[in-house]
Amino acid sequence: MSEHNIHTIEKIGGTSMSNYESVRDNVVLGGKRTTLFQRVFVVSAYGGITNELLEHKKSGQPGIFELFANGMEDNAWMQKFDDLRQQLYVINQDLFGETPLLLKANKFLDERLMNAKQCLLDLQSLCQHGHFELESHLETVREMLASIGEAHSAWNTAELLRRDGVNACFVDLTGWRTNKHISLDERIRLAFDNIDLDSQLPIVTGYAHSDSGLMSSFDRGYSEMTFSRLAVLTDAREAVIHKEFHLSSADPRLVGEDNAVPIGRTNYDVADQLASLGMEAIHPKAAKGLRQNNIPLRVKNTFEPEHTGTLITGDYISDSPCVEIIAGCKGIFALQVFDQDMSGSLHDYDREVLAILRRFKAHIVSKDINANTITHYLSASLKTVKRIRAAIEEKYPTAEVDQQKVAIVSAIGSDMKIPGILAKAVKAVASKTISVLAFHQTMRQVDMQFIVNECDYEETVKSLHTSLVEVHDHGRAICLAS
Repeated sequence: MSEHNIHTIEKIGGTSMSNYESVRDNVVLGGKRTTLFQRVFVVSAYGGITNELLEHKKSGQPGIFELFANGMEDNAWMQKFDDLRQQLYVINQDLFGETPLLLKANKFLDERLMNAKQCLLDLQSLCQHGHFELESHLETVREMLASIGEAHSAWNTAELLRRDGVNACFVDLTGWRTNKHISLDERIRLAFDNIDLDSQLPIVTGYAHSDSGLMSSFDRGYSEMTFSRLAVLTDAREAVIHKEFHLSSADPRLVGEDNAVPIGRTNYDVADQLASLGMEAIHPKAAKGLRQNNIPLRVKNTFEPEHTGTLITGDYISDSPCVEIIAGCKGIFALQVFDQDMSGSLHDYDREVLAILRRFKAHIVSKDINANTITHYLSASLKTVKRIRAAIEEKYPTAEVDQQKVAIVSAIGSDMKIPGILAKAVKAVASKTISVLAFHQTMRQVDMQFIVNECDYEETVKSLHTSLVEVHDHGRAICLAS
């Protein structure tokens, strides 16, 4: 790794951020290192705050943005705004107590909130005139609201660390009140021009304002893109993500704490498969920059600072073929389009359906195609799926469009070319009388996907983990071929 500098770029997730003492003691001060510095921390908003600002990431329950975007005739968003202010005051109270720093923290917070609220009021008033359309401003509104969460957590963390004797500095990439729109790369370079990594510990906002808009390309993955670009532009030795859990062979809550083990090593290919399931170690586009610049990514558990975590590199392949992780997701909609006229015109149907999915920004987890049927497995809200279905039915009035809520469970590994693995996996699922609705395995053999009913999700994970991932008494996954 001599081609890189000695510093690391490290990202702290929202759940971890909500526990300042653990971040300070385990992440900033803990672990094995020779210096406190030569590190940069990119921080997320406190757990749940971005959901309140925008919308709930999983349920779709509206936050301030959704209420504002869809409720110009009422002021529900204003009540949500006031509720959020009180919620953030409580966070500040818990962090700073009755000290002068609390007044300073609330003043910083109030400035951001009051300015944002006034912007929304002005825009609401402006869009009551026929010459102005709200839709054309919504992306900017979304970016502005998202920035508040990361500015709040980053400012607080820098102040708390300074209080506790660490020379931290707040690095604001949000472009708040900026009068100049610049690229993400330029904003990062300007922010770090006068920072000395030998003596300062930068605490950086996960949201960064850019002329192209991070959220239009990455939506809720924006903080990972900031993290990735920082690592690439500063030529970091390593990129590190601190989460509240290890990247393990399965969810310990499902398979048991004693059965799930940290993966330890894997590659960016596996990380991409996990991202597709919504269990991202890192957003695929953020991972791309790290991979192309040969920067390793390490995923660590905030609450186990001595553990080395899981190292992700571009060239890693397991010593012998094996399943590294059983992962999956519930709440997936199988959207099936059947049309007898599709046969012979499959490419046209496929192109048009994909265009509709893009229009509604639905995340495609997987896909089936045969002569006259296309099925997309979508991670989206029911509201979005209904809109997509209506658009497809309008485009193809003779088609039969059906939707069904399902779960996807995947067996994933850097090399799964194991004779008999398919039979072993199917047998494991069948032994629990689980009905498999669909099954996918690609020729590259880095993952197998089982589509099952939602009620069978947990049992499918447990059965596949028991059958395909065994646990050695030294805490390492044993490959099937060994």
